[in-house]
Amino acid sequence: MMILMKHIIREGHKTLETVASEVRLPLSSKDKKTLKEMLEFVKNSQDETMVETYGLRPAVGIAAPQINISKRMFAVHVTDFDGTPYSYALINPVLKARSNEIIYLPGGEGCLSVDRETEGITPRYKWVEFDALSYDPENDKLFEVTLRLEGYIGIVFQHEFDHINGILFTMKLFEALPFAKPAFETEQVFEATS
Repeated sequence: MMILMKHIIREGHKTLETVASEVRLPLSSKDKKTLKEMLEFVKNSQDETMVETYGLRPAVGIAAPQINISKRMFAVHVTDFDGTPYSYALINPVLKARSNEIIYLPGGEGCLSVDRETEGITPRYKWVEFDALSYDPENDKLFEVTLRLEGYIGIVFQHEFDHINGILFTMKLFEALPFAKPAFETEQVFEATS
């Protein structure tokens, strides 16, 4: 199956507000299929032809709860401003460390599960460190990873991590965060949807 916009549940759905369950190991064939499809969806959503053909919203990540699967897994496919690619299908991520400093995405965040305009910004840690299992669908391999992520990329992963904890970015929107800094200084118009 190919994930389409009709498969993505929206704000107000109970699954989006529920802390997702740990994924059992070894990975079931169903979980492998879900991880592969989530990663494919994010890649497809960045392909103009696929966006036009299937009416996809561009995204940098998607979490299993967004397709009504309450399990602790999400996929991210994004390139940092310096050209570094991050492409992961993560299972049971654990936040091991984080900065005290708070940043935010200028212009606010977006989400595939939120179909309305939102006002405000969401506080995020300047850097985070996750331990997780990463699934490589190409080679059907599972391996341990430790990811230390900063700035914009860190925000993307924190957004997805929130999803598996039953939190939408709209639950923590602020008009202003006087103690926080923008994730980047340049006036880039960028909508991160996931």
